[in-house]
Amino acid sequence: MIGVGIIGAGHFGAAHAHAIEKVDGVRLVAACRNDEPALSAFTAEHGGRGYRDWRALVEDRDVDAVLIATPHHLHTEMAIGAAQAGKHILLEKPMAPTAAACDAINAAAAANGVKLMVGHLMHFSRPCMAAKEALAEGSLGRPLIASSWMIKLWMEQNRRDWHLGYGTGGGMLMTAGIHALDRLVWLMDDDVVSVGAMLGAKFHDQEADDASMLSLRFAGGGIGQIQSVGYRDGVASFAMDLVCEHGTLRIDMDRGTSLGRGTRLTDLPNSFEPNWMHDAVIREWTHLRDAILNDAPVTVTGNYGRKIIAIIEAAYRSNKSRREEELA
Repeated sequence: MIGVGIIGAGHFGAAHAHAIEKVDGVRLVAACRNDEPALSAFTAEHGGRGYRDWRALVEDRDVDAVLIATPHHLHTEMAIGAAQAGKHILLEKPMAPTAAACDAINAAAAANGVKLMVGHLMHFSRPCMAAKEALAEGSLGRPLIASSWMIKLWMEQNRRDWHLGYGTGGGMLMTAGIHALDRLVWLMDDDVVSVGAMLGAKFHDQEADDASMLSLRFAGGGIGQIQSVGYRDGVASFAMDLVCEHGTLRIDMDRGTSLGRGTRLTDLPNSFEPNWMHDAVIREWTHLRDAILNDAPVTVTGNYGRKIIAIIEAAYRSNKSRREEELA
């Protein structure tokens, strides 16, 4: 049995706790949050010991693996500390605010022999998995052009002050638009070499972006576009078009995935899940459990997580320079 400690027993920590309940061989043994009443409510609902200090949680002998689901600027210290304590890590996206911080986390995980998986949820969602399977079958050929977007309400109930500034790793792109970016990069299956971007706070009075558009150039000649928009009022849209050599794919998280050929769209079987987010988190924990028990590699590695952050950093530089920027 793998004992899990949740560092960041808040909104999405609760989503993980609900998923852990569904995974055989994994149980929640501890949780951490600064807010004592909220922590008590969390442990009363989900079980486990409560800690106010994450350092005490990682010293708990019953904790074999940790989830880190805290404000983004806290990820680095916590992930390094968990690795040094010998705990396996599921690190929520974004991996860290900078590529340099990602490097430090990866070095700590390697030095201490622990599994590190970054929580890019798209890799475990049925619509995206179905698209990946269709590409792997081969008849579509290479993906050449892609457009991916997340357009949603920014000031949700779980929005906090730290989401609004760059110093704490905030902004719509780093917080939510990163899902649209990750999905495109994963399905294009190629290295991004340069980024052109425009970002800004278009709808809200805040330092960090609530809207951005990115253009990606891939090593193999492909090109991609990302829209990340956190509106004040509207209707959410979270979808993607992927144009391949011999057909197209349309991924819609609310409807599933369709194959386009001969001017017609055909729904791919087993590509729609009504509760895709919950099911994807269950798959994340199932995958990490198996990687720990079998000493196998994880699929969403720290090196991949770093690539996504390097793209976002290049986007920030491009917005300032008003030119295409190569990845560092």
